[in-house]
Amino acid sequence: MAAGGIEDIRMPAGQSKGGRDIGFAIGIVFILSVLFLPLPAILVDVGLACSIALSVLILMVSLWIRRPLEFSAFPTILLVAVMLRLSLNISTTRLILSEGAGGTNAAGYVIGGFSNMVMAGDFVIGLIVFAILLTVNFLVITKGATRIAEVGARFTLDAVPGKQMAIDADLSAGMIDEQEARRRRVELEHESAFFGAMDGASKFVRGDAIAGLIITAVNIGGGIIIGVFRHGMPPAEAADVFVKLSVGDGLVSQIPALIVSLAAGLLVAKGRIEGSADVAILDQLSGYPRALTVSAGLMAVIAVLPGLPFFPFALLACILAYVSFAVLSQRKEKAQEATSIKVEAEREAAVRASGSVQDALVVPEVEICFGTHLANEMLQSKQELALRVGKMRRKFAKEYGFVVPDIQLSDDVSLPPKSYLIKIHGTIVSKQDLRIGDVLVIVGDAKPPSVVGDEVREPAFGMRAFWIPEAYAKEVRREGFSPVDAQSVLLTHISEVIRNNLAQLLSYKHMRKLLDSLSPEYKRLLDEFTPTHISHSGIQGVLKMLLAERVSIRNLSLILEAVAEIAPHARRAEQIVEHVRIRISQQICGEVSRDGILGVLRLGGQWDLAFHQALKRGPNGEIVEFDIDPRLIEEFGNEATKVIRSLMDKGEQFVIVTAPDARPYVRMVIERMYPSLAVLSNTEIAKGIELRALGTIAK
Repeated sequence: MAAGGIEDIRMPAGQSKGGRDIGFAIGIVFILSVLFLPLPAILVDVGLACSIALSVLILMVSLWIRRPLEFSAFPTILLVAVMLRLSLNISTTRLILSEGAGGTNAAGYVIGGFSNMVMAGDFVIGLIVFAILLTVNFLVITKGATRIAEVGARFTLDAVPGKQMAIDADLSAGMIDEQEARRRRVELEHESAFFGAMDGASKFVRGDAIAGLIITAVNIGGGIIIGVFRHGMPPAEAADVFVKLSVGDGLVSQIPALIVSLAAGLLVAKGRIEGSADVAILDQLSGYPRALTVSAGLMAVIAVLPGLPFFPFALLACILAYVSFAVLSQRKEKAQEATSIKVEAEREAAVRASGSVQDALVVPEVEICFGTHLANEMLQSKQELALRVGKMRRKFAKEYGFVVPDIQLSDDVSLPPKSYLIKIHGTIVSKQDLRIGDVLVIVGDAKPPSVVGDEVREPAFGMRAFWIPEAYAKEVRREGFSPVDAQSVLLTHISEVIRNNLAQLLSYKHMRKLLDSLSPEYKRLLDEFTPTHISHSGIQGVLKMLLAERVSIRNLSLILEAVAEIAPHARRAEQIVEHVRIRISQQICGEVSRDGILGVLRLGGQWDLAFHQALKRGPNGEIVEFDIDPRLIEEFGNEATKVIRSLMDKGEQFVIVTAPDARPYVRMVIERMYPSLAVLSNTEIAKGIELRALGTIAK
């Protein structure tokens, strides 16, 4: 409710304002009422004039639109125009049969005027002209437009899946953004709907032509019978009067029908030609100077043939020759201009290349280098690879709250043919072999498949696996294994590498984009504590430390609230991060729990004491050093590995829970062996999470 108790009523999207919708509805109701109610001759004249004006307007719009979709309302307008003509046909039929004995103006001056102008006082001429118009409309224009509409609708609908895949591929490859992809999908939907509607609308035009012929025949037959038997007119006079009226009525209806049929034909024949019809047609007709020259020569030859008029053909020969010469001159000027522009661009590029090595200093953030054999194979399926990489990047964006950088693909002749490298900021983080045409069967500690294969370590997680020929994939599936194709192996490896290097991939530029996308309220909050208590690079450090432990930063507003609380009281990023983790504990626990149950592996009392004693604190109580015997670290790693490995073999999902002050240091030891295993403090266990103790790491 708005102020004063008045409801805020909003107009639905697409609804017209100013009462136009009501006026349009009244017009449709009026057209329907004309089918049943008699109209005086003056209103029939106005209606016929409106029908002719509407048909001319439709034709002009069809000529000047740039694309068919700009006139997407054509099927609806066509239906309205057909209904208008048919309702007026019924009204004129009523007037002709009831008032026709009064003369050629009995059904209105528009019909009388057309009958006198076109028929020249002879109804036989009128019948012939009407038959020709009907033939041209029905057999030529309407039939051709119907066929073009049918073929256009079929091919447009068949091409929709391919066009949709092309849009998705462009989006995944980064060639277009989400907004442009959405616009193209909407345009594709409108295009398929338009051509489908045009296929049906063309049947209205065809039916309109048939109805015009039937109505004219009924008017002639019925008028003669009424004139002879009701009005006592001689048969010849009755035939003369009623044929003129009926043919005049048919001409008045067929001329708008012919114009609208022509507009429909132009619209569906336009296809994907850009620009208005005059520009497109004239540009393409005049785009071939040789054809213009040959046509001019032929017209000149015809002009001098005996028995044919010289002037019209000679005039056409001169016009065509002039157009051909003008087009050639214009093309030569454009070619010279394009050549000069190209030379200037090459010169500037050469200057830039010789004067700067800046481009050589740019290092891709994520890069995959393929050996020669892999490069050839991957380039053949580059579109599919780009599509899957794009889906992977979108998944990371939803999961971790920022868009990972583009992945650059390149080849490296120094690599073995079937090897590939993954680089982060130019540094090699992984090198593996990939076998195109084989599938990878991951077995872990289980019994290997009966099919002979080469034993390897799976790239992403280092599990025991076998490369086997793809022809044996069905056989290993029957044994209960799930073979993985080479491209999926590559993408899984890339995904895990990116997941392990999220902190490095969050650059200052990406962090600024995240902050710029905040709502105005959180931008004001950010201004309150930066740079007084923490700098923007300090915020980046906090986000990096969260990502380093695979904690999502998608709840950036909640993270900033936590930073604003602790920043005035803590300077070290580690302290700020621990406070933030407590504030987003619900999110952290939700990500590592299963069905609301959190499996917990705790440290034994002796290890808790060992880590606690290794923490050296300053005068103010803050931790300043972590000093522990390296032998204890090694012993802790061995004990933890035994327990963790046994739980993983059972398929358990769990986290390690320790004291708040020791958590970062326990994580530092664990991540070297199990980078994906989360380490939580007791204070990070969220409310409502059910704990299930799985054991302890005991000394």
